[in-house]
Amino acid sequence: MNIDLSPEALEYGGLVKRALESAGGDGLLRTFESEPERRDGVISPVLGELGAWDLDPRGSGDELEAAAALCRAVGYWAVAYPVAERLCRSATLESDGLVVVADVAPAAAIGGSDLRWAAVTLDGRRSLVTACPLVESPRTSAFVARLMLEPLDDDGADDVVLGVLLPCWTLLGMLDRALDLVRAYVLERQQFGQPLAAFQGVQFQLTDAEVERAGLEELAKYALWSVESAQPASLRDALAVRVAAIEAADTVFRVAHQLHGAIGFCDETTLSWISRYSGPLRRLPFGLSETLHQLSNRTRRDGLPGVFSGGQGQ
Repeated sequence: MNIDLSPEALEYGGLVKRALESAGGDGLLRTFESEPERRDGVISPVLGELGAWDLDPRGSGDELEAAAALCRAVGYWAVAYPVAERLCRSATLESDGLVVVADVAPAAAIGGSDLRWAAVTLDGRRSLVTACPLVESPRTSAFVARLMLEPLDDDGADDVVLGVLLPCWTLLGMLDRALDLVRAYVLERQQFGQPLAAFQGVQFQLTDAEVERAGLEELAKYALWSVESAQPASLRDALAVRVAAIEAADTVFRVAHQLHGAIGFCDETTLSWISRYSGPLRRLPFGLSETLHQLSNRTRRDGLPGVFSGGQGQ
């Protein structure tokens, strides 16, 4: 078993990260919040030139890994554009993207988009989607819109796994950036004549945050392998990644905000923007408690094979 991303996927992710930096970097999110109508006109061409919309994550392992690296790079710059959701588009529906939704009060961060959307629940029930107009500004809604669903009489179980997994890679990219920002801050910030990074308590907090982030990364790579090799537990693996992603986000952003202090909640800091726009990824289609409930319902009898088990995961 090799769960590491290929050099080509890593190189592609680096290209995407540099392209988004050149397109505006941190300024993109600020622009899209004040001028949301510009999102598609900016992001879609930039990623289109890199072949993002031609990727078929269901087609091959190489494209799946490239899609994951793309989502991570997009998360790093927190561009508030549904890239993972576009990559999850169904192969059997005429839609531009797909979102996983809850059974009650479905919502997704696709507000203000003119694209055609489909939705699927965890048990595979698919629908065509009409996103309701945003009732709040992007600053408070983070582009989350209520969805009107038109149920379809078919089985969309094959669409669920990617819809759960790829947004976790976007959130992983956000955690990468949050830790980069807090490391830079504690190295620059002086307290009692020395950098904050020199204090043992700060080092312990950063270590805790990095352990959570690194653990999520390994689980996310394992889940990619599980999907690529058509493991029967791939949905359970994806849900396990989502649990890890939410828990890691809680730890990383808590540490980052604590070490930044009050300024970490001000718009002068990039951390504040990333933290705010990570919200939809952490609570939709459901938060930690419901994700754990869904995972436990699916693992009650067989459990999770896992990276180190002697079962099907080997």
